[in-house]
This record gives sequence, structure tokens and C-alpha cells, in this order.
Amino acid sequence: QVQLVESGGGLVQPGGSLRLSCAATLYTMKTYDMSWYRQAPEKERELVASINSDGNTDYVDSVKGRFTISRDDAKKTVALQMDSLKPEDTAVYYCKGVSPYGLYWGQGTQVTVSS
Repeated sequence: QVQLVESGGGLVQPGGSLRLSCAATLYTMKTYDMSWYRQAPEKERELVASINSDGNTDYVDSVKGRFTISRDDAKKTVALQMDSLKPEDTAVYYCKGVSPYGLYWGQGTQVTVSS
């Protein structure tokens, strides 16, 4: 059974940093486009950052210059480095993987930015 398992969430002060990681129990992650979404209370889930199988990245405007997505296909992991965090970044963050063979979501990890 394919699983995506996120880790690295927690409580951080404004201006601080967190690094989220998503580990995939896939046979291979090379064919998957990977992305991070987030969902704040009473808001819709939104795409935060994506990285395709060629390594091309894209970000929502609100996190450009602060967040960095990366992947390690050998380790089957995708990371989201989050710097200069703001209270409005508070949300549950989800990992998603998509390929011609399937679409998978992780269970989410809570990120809270508060003083």
C-alpha cells in the first residue's frame, strides 16, 4: 500500500524556520510530480509548492522567496524548507504525489506560527 508520510511540523515563532519532509513508500518516486498543499481553519486547501519529475518548481506568490521545495528520488523524499515564517502560514500541510499510475495524499502535519 502506497503511503506518503509527512513530518517536521510544529510550533515556531514569526520569522523562524521549519523543514517539512514527506517520505513515500513508492516503488519509485521518479515518475511522480510532487507538491505541498496547506489548509488553514475554515479555508480551502491551497497549493503551496510543486516540483515535477524533471525538477522544475513552482510556488504560490505568498511564499515565493521564503519557501523552497526539493526532492531526493533515491531516498524517495520531498522536502519543504520554510523560512521567514508568518502567522498566516499556520495550517495543516499535506504532501501529494501524482503520476500516470496514481494519486496519493499524506495525512498532514500541523504548522503553527505564533509568538
